[in-house]
Amino acid sequence: MSVELWKLLAGYLLLVNLAGFLLMGLDKRRARRGAWRISEKALFLLAVLGGSLGAIAGMRTFRHKTRHWYFRYGLPALLAVQLALAALLGWYVAK
Repeated sequence: MSVELWKLLAGYLLLVNLAGFLLMGLDKRRARRGAWRISEKALFLLAVLGGSLGAIAGMRTFRHKTRHWYFRYGLPALLAVQLALAALLGWYVAK
């Protein structure tokens, strides 16, 4: 893979993880105020699209969604799968 493609991938991952982190904080803020909430489906979608690390960091930082088992265990499991896929991709590209 070219250097430009790696930079593009790194930029994408940075943005999607930042978005996951910020959405957890925004949803927590809205929950406290009783305002319109961000759906759990949207939070998980962002994590599936590569933002699982940011979502986990946001969940722990803002203490949000920590009682829901599917967030508490699902996001770390998703991160483990994504890391395994990244390792597999790295191995395949290095060949």
